[in-house]
Amino acid sequence: MRRFQHYACFDWSGQAVARPKGLALASIGAEPEDRPVLLRPQGGWSRGAALDWLLAHAEAGTDILIGMDLSPSFPFVDAGGYFPDWADSPADARSLWAMVDRMCADDDHLGAGSFVRHAEARRYFRHGKGDTGDRFGEAGTGRLRVVERHQRLTGQANSASCFNLVGAAQVGKSSLTGMRVLHRLAGTIPIWPFDPVPDKGPVIVEIYTSIAARAAGRGLSRSKVRDADALHEALAALGSRPPAPLIAHDDHSTDALITAAWLRNAARDKALWHDFWNPQALDEAIRVTEGWTFGVK
Repeated sequence: MRRFQHYACFDWSGQAVARPKGLALASIGAEPEDRPVLLRPQGGWSRGAALDWLLAHAEAGTDILIGMDLSPSFPFVDAGGYFPDWADSPADARSLWAMVDRMCADDDHLGAGSFVRHAEARRYFRHGKGDTGDRFGEAGTGRLRVVERHQRLTGQANSASCFNLVGAAQVGKSSLTGMRVLHRLAGTIPIWPFDPVPDKGPVIVEIYTSIAARAAGRGLSRSKVRDADALHEALAALGSRPPAPLIAHDDHSTDALITAAWLRNAARDKALWHDFWNPQALDEAIRVTEGWTFGVK
């Protein structure tokens, strides 16, 4: 059972601007007295700066578990491919990341607009009211990864389709921009479960902040925290001290803080170690194509 010395959480954003308001990062040390810390550069995070932060920890070999709130892949298992009937559909997640990054090479800020505007790719996405691609999938929901269907069936989360690009629940844009970052890490940091967990150094896992919020005593309808009292209460439920006073309690910052504290608990819970790192439904085909959300058992 590996024990990390540090834990961190990126609340990710696919917003097509230089410094997305929804991009936040928090970290926490392994010791009980360690407070969660909101890490925020002057002017806020860019995706490029987030990539640099990750690469710096890769170079340093930091003993840190990093959660990223994004879907690292699209559904594959349900239809035998990410983009059925498209000759260029990739065979696995790493090939998908390379494809997205290549097709979006001219997009500023590690954005992904070029991919969803591509004549063939756009057929698989919901772009807006009255603008749904003919390959989007199930009406209303859209295609889901195995882990997303599992979450819905077990009540652990209410995941949305990565092919949805519209509305408050859309996760497609953040997933696509995240894929560009994962590709550019180029194997410098193992990404579970696509890679095995090494004995030392940093590791990246996919997380859902709503799972952390529920573990902190917040129901699905109360998962967003926007004031100091609610933040401190949620952190206390996770056995964490409060952070230094925040300038503002936006839900991206509080999501990152709460999820970093949850990740520290979840990753070293002996009772849940096997369920979280070796979920029963995760087979080899899912591992290389779709991945899995850490904390979903």
